[in-house]
Amino acid sequence: MSKWLKRGALALGVPLGIAAVGWLALDDDQRALVATMPTDTDILFWNDEQRAAGFRMLDRLGWLVDSRVIAAGGEVLALPAGEDITPDLDLDLDAYMASQRSAAIVVVQDGEVVLERYGLGFGPEGRWTSFSVAKSLTSTLVGAAIKDGAIQSLEDPVSSYIPDLRGSAYDDVTIRQLLTMSSGVRWNEDYSDPQSDVARFNAHEPEEGVDATVSYMRGLERESPPGERWVYKTGETNLIGILVSETTGKPLAEYLSEKVWRPFGMEQDATWLLNPTGNEISGCCIQAATRDMARFGLFVLADGVAGGQRMVPEGWFAEATSTHYDTDRARRNYGYQWWTYADGSFAAGGIFGQGIFIDPARNLVIASNANWPLATDDEGRGLERDLFYQAVQQAVDVRNARSAPAAADALPELSQAN
Repeated sequence: MSKWLKRGALALGVPLGIAAVGWLALDDDQRALVATMPTDTDILFWNDEQRAAGFRMLDRLGWLVDSRVIAAGGEVLALPAGEDITPDLDLDLDAYMASQRSAAIVVVQDGEVVLERYGLGFGPEGRWTSFSVAKSLTSTLVGAAIKDGAIQSLEDPVSSYIPDLRGSAYDDVTIRQLLTMSSGVRWNEDYSDPQSDVARFNAHEPEEGVDATVSYMRGLERESPPGERWVYKTGETNLIGILVSETTGKPLAEYLSEKVWRPFGMEQDATWLLNPTGNEISGCCIQAATRDMARFGLFVLADGVAGGQRMVPEGWFAEATSTHYDTDRARRNYGYQWWTYADGSFAAGGIFGQGIFIDPARNLVIASNANWPLATDDEGRGLERDLFYQAVQQAVDVRNARSAPAAADALPELSQAN
């Protein structure tokens, strides 16, 4: 998941960093993290206070981790204020945010912001770490690469685009199977197990001249035939990022800026953390403003049209956000790096409570960030968040029902005017 922190940085980074920039030059978030500096190189095992500080500013710790800018630019897509939806919510919003340890909630309906709240010392100008929300953005870049002709077909073998994978278990895996996490290659994503692949991956020493992700993944063994079943694998999303970079000849941050961030009118630059060999950690680690993550949801609702130009094939998102595999996760199935719900809505999701929920039927986007005490908590805070999504959907329905009679009453008057 994280291979973020430079080796030895926790032992040397704090004194070297402070010596380089000076204690007085650090901002409040940096001082907060330095004051309780973690001793574990993996953020999965930091305490609550360390995570809350770290999530606000991982891309500002240059002595710990490198990042690449996802540049914004041009005209910003306006997010006008709409009628506050809070009075129609059948829940205690303050209690919900406290339980979720919410850093941000931005709800956009019909293109207007109907709810915006912040916590944990975070605000609209800040950038919060996305974790696996980034997977859905990485998937989107596959669509862009297909539109650009850089990728010919989702049925092509992954190893035909990443030569260093040839001779591995990925020789028989297609791009579509990588997107749907159905490769059949053995992987353990237990965030609480230091011996899981997602943890061991972080400590892997890459072979010389080979990308860190590819170096680890090509050593994995097969456990089932490709396409037979779904198993969640962050390492494979990291491979998707390498695939996009290899085929387009561009770093992911640059490609995301070119295809989404600039043309769709994101307000702030974002950043993408890099692995030890200088490639974006594409299964994770975009730092962005919550309002811009909500704008990404609007980009999806627009079927990938930005600045009057189509950035992904027509119908890409309908295909990407359809259920391709049932999963072992509560209430959710899987598309192309998107979680799918039975009612046609779908979501990007990240550990510790990050998410972008999208409901096309209601023209609704909910972008949220949090610091859950556990990385994953499907039946606790995960269920609570799903119930919040449903409460917002119901509030939209209440509002629409309330406005419908008014619209109907206006029809005779309009008819007479004609």
